[in-house]
Amino acid sequence: MTPFMGELIGTMILIVFGAGIGAGNSLKGSYSNNSGWIVVTIAWGLAITMGVFAVGSISGAHLNPAVTIGLAIDGSFPWVDVPGYIFAQMIGAILGATIVFLHYLPHWKGTKDPGTKLGVFATGPAIPHTFSNLLSEMIGTFILVL
Repeated sequence: MTPFMGELIGTMILIVFGAGIGAGNSLKGSYSNNSGWIVVTIAWGLAITMGVFAVGSISGAHLNPAVTIGLAIDGSFPWVDVPGYIFAQMIGAILGATIVFLHYLPHWKGTKDPGTKLGVFATGPAIPHTFSNLLSEMIGTFILVL
């Protein structure tokens, strides 16, 4: 398997498991509906772990453009490979999201709140505050990469 395919598949695995629990927790009629934030956070942690274990030896399992760019900035990843990795990650994320969307197809219609549906694939801050929200993302990314 090439590093391109490794990043694509690893990112797809990450999104299938991560967004999958988001959909299961949020969408009406699923067996995991309203399972709570602790289930979601553990599942996302396992989603990252599964993606890394699946392709870590093939591509390094960046699975995120922020990781790829960060490694290129510190000199431990060649800049020439950055566009290919990011492209693979984008394709993998789109495929993973499509799988989740199709898997929960009947549940989308049963869930009336558009914000709940959006929350399966996107996040928003509980309290909008640009500096704090950016800092939160930076801390989270740093800890995950560490």
